Amino acid sequence: MSLVGWSFVGPFAVVFVAFLAAPLVYAFWLSLNTRTLTRGVVFTGFDNYARAFTDPAFLDGVLWVFGFSAVLIPVQMLVSLAAALVIDALATRIAGFSRLMIFIPYAIPVVIGALMWGFLYSPRFGPIAEIGAMFGVDAPYLLDSEWLFFGLMNIVTWQWAGYYMIIIYAALQGIDPSLYEAAKLDGANGWQIALRVKVPMISSAMVLILVFALIGTLQFFTEPQVLRSIAQGSINASFTPNMYAFSLAFSYDQINYASAISFALGLFVVVGSYLFMFFNRKRSGLDS
Repeated sequence: MSLVGWSFVGPFAVVFVAFLAAPLVYAFWLSLNTRTLTRGVVFTGFDNYARAFTDPAFLDGVLWVFGFSAVLIPVQMLVSLAAALVIDALATRIAGFSRLMIFIPYAIPVVIGALMWGFLYSPRFGPIAEIGAMFGVDAPYLLDSEWLFFGLMNIVTWQWAGYYMIIIYAALQGIDPSLYEAAKLDGANGWQIALRVKVPMISSAMVLILVFALIGTLQFFTEPQVLRSIAQGSINASFTPNMYAFSLAFSYDQINYASAISFALGLFVVVGSYLFMFFNRKRSGLDS
């Protein structure tokens, strides 16, 4: 590569190594060591990983986020797909305004969004409780242990559905309109065009979004961490693997074990993403 080429790649390479590659290597080295009271930091190899994969708190958190993903991701996809199909079918200024309104939640910082929903869920002064009182019913507290799953699912869907909708909408805009005309000539109505023409044509974009959603959900952290203080004990320090690693590192000073937990979670993310891609490669055309 010429010197001119390196001048373009160099700045990115420096930032990449300094802020991503080097910290990852250092964190992996930390995960291979253990701090003891008598001998200080001792190299223990993969002992921390063996401990992680037999740690009930870590495994329970992984199981919870996998179950959460299994319910959340289909809901997110249905909401995003429905919104994109409706907006794509509209040819008025309402479509552009609707697209912006649906996308706005993604532009709101996650911490602020979680705090906002914590206020809305409040059983004392939240509007949901006030509406329930107006109709003489007790509104469920969506941060209680019984409803927490649905409360968090609502927050994450609200936060990310607009982002996924934009990706789906962009894929829909890339479809040749002549296909719709051909379908209409064959007698297809709007529903049939949407389900049998549009959806199959954007399958690759759908798979990409599903992979993004799977990776993001398995690393679930910000929303439960922010809402933990007001969830009345429903969210503990090991609620998700990322929360567990955070608590180990900054509350119990177990940096080495927390690093191992983080890399173990990364292994679950990589394996889960690969399996998903493997079982969907033919339908999405990724094996061609």
